[in-house]
Amino acid sequence: MLYLLIIVVVSGLLGLLPGRIAVRLDPEARMNTTQLIRYQGYPCEEYTVRTSDGYLLQIQRIPRGRLSNTIGGRSPVLLWHGLLSCSACWVENLANNSLGFILADAGFDVWLGNSRGNTYGLKHVTLNTSQPEFWAFSFDEMALLDLPDTVRFILGMTGASKLQYVGHSQGTEIAFAALSRDPDLNDLIGMFAALGPAAYLAHVESPVKLLADLSEDEVHKWFGYNDFLPRSDLLPIICEDSMASTCEDVLFLLCGIDSGNTNKSRIPVYIGQHPAGTSVQNMIHYVQAVKTGRFQMFDFGTEGNIKKYNQTMPPAYNVSQIRTPVALYGGGNDWLTTPTDVARLRSELPGLPPLLQIPNYNHLDYIWAMDAPKLLYPDVIKRISDGDK
Repeated sequence: MLYLLIIVVVSGLLGLLPGRIAVRLDPEARMNTTQLIRYQGYPCEEYTVRTSDGYLLQIQRIPRGRLSNTIGGRSPVLLWHGLLSCSACWVENLANNSLGFILADAGFDVWLGNSRGNTYGLKHVTLNTSQPEFWAFSFDEMALLDLPDTVRFILGMTGASKLQYVGHSQGTEIAFAALSRDPDLNDLIGMFAALGPAAYLAHVESPVKLLADLSEDEVHKWFGYNDFLPRSDLLPIICEDSMASTCEDVLFLLCGIDSGNTNKSRIPVYIGQHPAGTSVQNMIHYVQAVKTGRFQMFDFGTEGNIKKYNQTMPPAYNVSQIRTPVALYGGGNDWLTTPTDVARLRSELPGLPPLLQIPNYNHLDYIWAMDAPKLLYPDVIKRISDGDK
């Protein structure tokens, strides 16, 4: 019912944007990540990463391109999704428009990561999803456990000494956090391409900012203590035919408007995997980031911080400590990782890393835009190829 409420309310608030078309439900809308990959003719392998605190994360591998019979000769590339997303985001467009497929065809050994609490991270060795303890995490645990454990798993499987990393949104945030706190991890990642770089969120312009107006008690009152917006089988059905334009409105309302750059026929496929869920505690962490303007660990309050961190304030993530080469990719119409916040992040990273700013891009264009293979992905491939040397 929460999904229906969101769609009905948003459709009442918005007028229809121009250029909309009705679409029939694509069979891919009901597929998981592995099925999406194989549907496009690519090989796919599934693995489970066991984190040091017991979460079981399913990850996918595209070991070679569609027309190749051997594993790509280049180093592994790990792609990591954003908030409320999952590994499917890299393979939801057609083969010539999805970064996961493009990298595989370019000879890379492509791995798709997943964070705890999304569709592919709902298992634990002792806990289950009905227990609040399962959901007692934020992007801190994704950064300090999920990401480094996945990196080391991939290197162990492939025998490579390092891999290249591409993150989107929260996938960049956990990498900035992990690399700032784990010196050894910097030696395992040759290059970090950050799409929609998230660290500082003080200037968020999206209606998502309205969530930051709520107190933590109010967030718990509305959303409980466990999961937040898990995947629903109902949404792809809602988003076919006449409702497709309303679902597109929801995406643009949250992330920035760029309707001319979206393959509208793929919207049911996007919605088939999104939202993919996270924890309420993780959403509260984002609320804290918007309110404070700081890139720091979860704030448990004065007493909780003393117990957790042995200090009254949560520790900050110091991105100036990162040694891995970084390339930033921003959008002029990105309402979530705004140009102002990206500029602040860039100024604090060592060496003032390169920034490719695409004027019309919103927060989802990095992964779904029809012109990304022309405007964005060539530079990403060049950067991670340099890291492969």
